[in-house]
Order: sequence, then C-alpha cells, then structure tokens
Amino acid sequence: MSLQFEIVPVTPFQQNCSILWCDQSMEGVVVDPGGDIERITARIDALGIRIVKIVLTHGHLDHVGGTAPLAAQLEVPVWGPHQDDAFWLDALLQQCQMFGFPPVTQFQPDRWLAEGDSIAFGSQKLDVYHTPGHTPGHVVLHSQEAQLAAVGDVLFNGSIGRTDFPRGDHNTLIASIQNKLWPLGNETRFIPGHGPMSTFGEERASNPHVADHMPLY
Repeated sequence: MSLQFEIVPVTPFQQNCSILWCDQSMEGVVVDPGGDIERITARIDALGIRIVKIVLTHGHLDHVGGTAPLAAQLEVPVWGPHQDDAFWLDALLQQCQMFGFPPVTQFQPDRWLAEGDSIAFGSQKLDVYHTPGHTPGHVVLHSQEAQLAAVGDVLFNGSIGRTDFPRGDHNTLIASIQNKLWPLGNETRFIPGHGPMSTFGEERASNPHVADHMPLY
C-alpha cells in the first residue's frame, strides 16, 4: 500500500491541481482545484478514486477557483488553507476582476489548517506545515512515507513564489523554505503549484533564489 498521485494542469494559468490517493483503499484528496473541474472529475472517475476531502494550500484564485462547485459535486469538505489567508478567500470576486477570470462561487473552508495538523485518507497521512511568505496563510502538505510534498506556490523548479501580492514577504518566504522544507530531506520530491516537479536537494544545489550548495548525497 502506498501513496499515488497525478497532476492535472488546469485553467489558462496551467497551475497544478493534484490528486493524491491510497492505492489500497482508493480514498484520496484533491489539492488546489483552481478550475476546469470537469477535467479533474474525469481523472477521478477514470482512476476509480473516492475523494474524501478537498485541500487548499493558499487562497489565490488560480488555486481555489473550482473549489465550491467541486466540493458540491463530490459532497466533500474543504480543508485549508491557514486562517491567515481568509482575506484572500473573502476577496475571490475581486481576484476574478483583477485577473480577468469569470466570477467564481464564494466559499469558506470547513476547517482551517494549522502547523502540526494532519490529513488522513485510507492508510495515508499528509502532515501540514505553515509556510507563509507567498501568502500569510500558505500551507505545505508532506507525506513522510512517500517522501513527497505538495508545496503550492512556495517553491518551484528553479524559482520561488512571488511576494509582491498583499501581505507577501520575501524574507518570510525564504525562511519558510529553509526552516520548513529543507529539513524534510534532499530526497523529497515536490509538486509545485506551477511547472515540473523537482526535489528539495536539486533546489538546494541549483535554485538561484535559495541554493545553499548542499551536496545532493
């Protein structure tokens, strides 16, 4: 029994919506359904997964835009992000206007996430880390067993998240990466909010924003 995942790029922003599931129970979660929910549900159906939760890493429109209709369709609760991103969720309609998106349905999560929380499905568990900087309420999800993390817009392959949005902060973001992500191990693979996967070790060795030139092995 092990953790499986599939990345489903959605919307014109091509952000990574992730489906993670336990291959024994076939229970799973959807992380950051930014839109194109028919594409997401088609993959859920094709894979034969029973989704038990939607989990959000942060409150930006391109990662939460499809949440309300998907939660209603699947009849599942929404967990996350951290409550410090409540102002982003409260401003979803303004975000739509800012980015030229059609209006999306407002919602509130059924549960805010905090450092030390965990998310269970089947035999799998994701640990929650509060990682502010890109947004104040950003969280990262980590499977110790699978050495896999869903990091939203904190870290990318070769880059890091923007900090020029309201309540973003560059130094806080760097601290989140160094103090929360690096201790999870160089071998840990991560699913970023946009673009291809990488490992923390690769980013420590070569990412121009956060490299510390640690050897990979």
